[in-house]
Amino acid sequence: MIELEGVPELIDPVMVAAFEGWNDAGDAASTAVGHLNREWKGEVFAALDAEDYYDFQVNRPTVWMEGGSRKITWPTTRLSVVRVGGDKPRDLVLVRGIEPSMRWRSFCNEILGFAHELGVEMVVILGALLGDTPHTRPVPVSGVTSDPDLARTMDLEETRYEGPTGIVGILQEACTHAGVPAVSLWAAVPHYVSQPPNPKATLALLNRLEDLLGLRIPLGELPEDARAWQLGVDQLAAEDSEVAEYVQTLEEARDTAELPEASGEAIAREFERYLRRRDVGGPGQAPGGHATESGDMSPYLRDTAGERTRPPRPQRPEKGRPGGARPDAGSAKEGDAPEDPSTGPDDDTPPTG
Repeated sequence: MIELEGVPELIDPVMVAAFEGWNDAGDAASTAVGHLNREWKGEVFAALDAEDYYDFQVNRPTVWMEGGSRKITWPTTRLSVVRVGGDKPRDLVLVRGIEPSMRWRSFCNEILGFAHELGVEMVVILGALLGDTPHTRPVPVSGVTSDPDLARTMDLEETRYEGPTGIVGILQEACTHAGVPAVSLWAAVPHYVSQPPNPKATLALLNRLEDLLGLRIPLGELPEDARAWQLGVDQLAAEDSEVAEYVQTLEEARDTAELPEASGEAIAREFERYLRRRDVGGPGQAPGGHATESGDMSPYLRDTAGERTRPPRPQRPEKGRPGGARPDAGSAKEGDAPEDPSTGPDDDTPPTG
């Protein structure tokens, strides 16, 4: 462990973690924690020793120049702290890194050691997986926990997943066994446009985190990025009739499944988010920076040659693959989220065990 600087006494701290790799489809989860760190100007206070947990042939260090000298950045996991202001200030301990290559139990114990020393009240782990979900609909985000009491009090799903898991699932179980309340939030990324970045999935995770913790998260340009991403995928899908037809099939399946769920709970969540954001935003924006129908949509069409690139071309659906079928769990590659059999038509629980 490399300690960088001391940390003052924290106020009602919650740890929020995400890891690049198998549980981070479209880099949605790690980008969400990076957004929190950037918007709230997080200060790194510790990093785990890369030698203990990473295979440098899998996650290679990078070399760069500073003032004529060569520097090396090693792949690792860093911890930072941010203070969230408002009427009731609180602190977040942000953990961002790469899924370790080895010694997962020691890795989790070290993270839990920090949580214990800092008085962390709850751990929230962000993840993203590939799913049969259309890019044109709101990103599904599931909140799951292994703690039955926590599931009841925070309106979460109790995980029933069985099968291969990543560091998200291992860390959540380590927290449970250590008596630390732990929740994981999972965003479903369309499998046919899985390449990073996916700002729409990142935005969905941050909105769900707001609801879970009762915070107002500054979103910056993320809503604009999400709209630009969706418009870009719309344009690319329209160029391929097979992809367009497949997206339409997913839309119909999604709309049919959600028809009974025009629930008061969903409306209440949106209203609570509105109340948290009612004092921010400007003309043409809903609170929090979301563009409205009366506002100018042109920011979403900014020159992609400058700040934004077009999304990668959507992958064609596999021949003979029905809309609800999924590839084997073992087909996930480095950087992909797990292809989780539990997210089939009968069970929407993400892989946390």
